[in-house]
Amino acid sequence: MTEFTERKVNIMIHPSIAELTNNNNVNRYTLVVATAKCARIITEEYVKQREYAEKLSLKDGDKKNSAANMISKDYRDEKAVKLAINGLYEGDFKLIELDGSEKFLGKGAAETEEAAEAEDAE
Repeated sequence: MTEFTERKVNIMIHPSIAELTNNNNVNRYTLVVATAKCARIITEEYVKQREYAEKLSLKDGDKKNSAANMISKDYRDEKAVKLAINGLYEGDFKLIELDGSEKFLGKGAAETEEAAEAEDAE
């Protein structure tokens, strides 16, 4: 009889939800909607790059330079949701509240707070 062992793999995406929500300063629903919108923007950019690369490769007839090599490595090799989460965390994307105020998540929020404190100190 063959014995199988179960191996648990950590597939958690960094950063955590707590880091992204700034320890519950942003609710999870807002986080999900923001992530989906950012992922849509990333996907649209990938599609634009792919269409442009395909046009160039068909026009040139160059088989060495495939369309995949002409697309940005980030868009080509990573999933849109993962890029969106990392973009929100790094401050590449920001939330715009209904009142027009801007809010950053993760590291972007910390950097914004530090900049505000520096301005107040001056």
